Amino acid sequence: MSFWRVLLAILFPPLSVIGKGCGSFLIVLLLTLCGWVPGVIGALVILNKAN
Repeated sequence: MSFWRVLLAILFPPLSVIGKGCGSFLIVLLLTLCGWVPGVIGALVILNKAN
């Protein structure tokens, strides 16, 4: 997880997980629409998962 991905996850969570697949993007987008904090947490969890 690079510094830029973490920064992007904090600023705009859905954009940071776009490389992980459409499902991850949609999940983080829905979480972000519910609130900024759930979106950031979801993005960081998805980015932290091992491939």
